[in-house]
Amino acid sequence: MNLIANFAVLASRRTIFDLPVCDLGWDDALVFINELASIPVGQTVVCFVNAHNMLTTLRDDEYYRIMSHNLVLPDGIGLNIASQIAHGSPFPANLNGTDFVPAFLTFMEAPRRIGLIGGKRSVVEAAAENFRRHTPWHEFVVVSDGYFDKVDPTDVIEELERQKVDILIVGMGTPLQEKWVHDHIRTDHARLVLTVGALFDFVSGAVPRAPRTVRMMRLEWAYRLLQEPARLWRRYVIGIPVFLFHVLRYRFRRRERILSYPEEHGSTLQPQSDRKKAS
Repeated sequence: MNLIANFAVLASRRTIFDLPVCDLGWDDALVFINELASIPVGQTVVCFVNAHNMLTTLRDDEYYRIMSHNLVLPDGIGLNIASQIAHGSPFPANLNGTDFVPAFLTFMEAPRRIGLIGGKRSVVEAAAENFRRHTPWHEFVVVSDGYFDKVDPTDVIEELERQKVDILIVGMGTPLQEKWVHDHIRTDHARLVLTVGALFDFVSGAVPRAPRTVRMMRLEWAYRLLQEPARLWRRYVIGIPVFLFHVLRYRFRRRERILSYPEEHGSTLQPQSDRKKAS
């Protein structure tokens, strides 16, 4: 994240597992990220984290370090529960990428050239077409599907340079997409980068969204579990209890961590992080 964005959002973050997560409401988040898209220098990478992503930060230090430098938005009821336990109140809004990105594209009135990377070719092409119908004042270009050499993506980077986009949307799944963006996407490729997971599947219609009533009840995770039990049962049936265990563990160890200054070195040392203990 560039320095302007970093200072601007510093007062609007809550830490979950030592990772700063933005606690803006919908309107403030839309305004803020729209302003970031207009900054002519630097680069901001916007990520969306749910309970599964947060557990990944505990066992993957590289992913945690990368996310610490990105603008992280809360996604799902798990983050609300964690915030309630750790900070006494839920996040002001559920800023999941599936809802937030289309809303952001609509909110952003200035025409932008937007690149898409990720998913199957047919899926990302269909997603681009639906984006065009949704916000016809923007220009959407498919830079690449997600089936390319992630270690040596020379062809994809050359195509990205040729397309000269303002905003880049990358949907390749966590933590691959955040690591790939960190390793390969420079500031001259795009000033604003959104890592969006399975967004293209939903926008294209390849994967159905839960009914609006289910989403309003914050039960979309249960709907997805019913749709794809073989792929998602471990994430939700096992992952959610494990996540809540670590949330409670962090909460009860918070005072211990704050007071863990070694007496022999005085109070100028920083408290030791509990991340290694949790993993």
